[in-house]
Amino acid sequence: MLPTMNRRRELTRSPFDWFDREFNRMLGDPWSREPESFGVAYPADIREDDSNVYVEAELPGFKKDDVEIAVEQGTLTITAEHREQDRDEKKEGYHLSERSYRRYQRAFPLPTSVDDSKAEAKLDNGVLHLTLPKSQEVKPRRIEIK
Repeated sequence: MLPTMNRRRELTRSPFDWFDREFNRMLGDPWSREPESFGVAYPADIREDDSNVYVEAELPGFKKDDVEIAVEQGTLTITAEHREQDRDEKKEGYHLSERSYRRYQRAFPLPTSVDDSKAEAKLDNGVLHLTLPKSQEVKPRRIEIK
């Protein structure tokens, strides 16, 4: 079924433009202006204060066993992988099954050196919260005047 179009767009676009845009979106066309086409696996925020670097990443539908976190050479890598249990779609009445396997991976350069041995991670309501303490050598030090 073709989408409904308003009158202004009807004059400038053909019905095939919609198909072309959707086809490119599915294939991940990097030149498309559609935001979902840029291949962002999950949104994330990174911020820091004097003591820590904080990372929050949205991972809806993933459990803590599905997520792997690594810090190597100043780069944080978050991998989320989920496999749905094998199922026979014809026996169970499925008409469409798109949720069988998902794998997302992103790497972020860290703004400063961190002590990954003291890192804390928590997955709460589909949001991963990471606290990465800064290394002692990069933490600001107060110098007393004598």
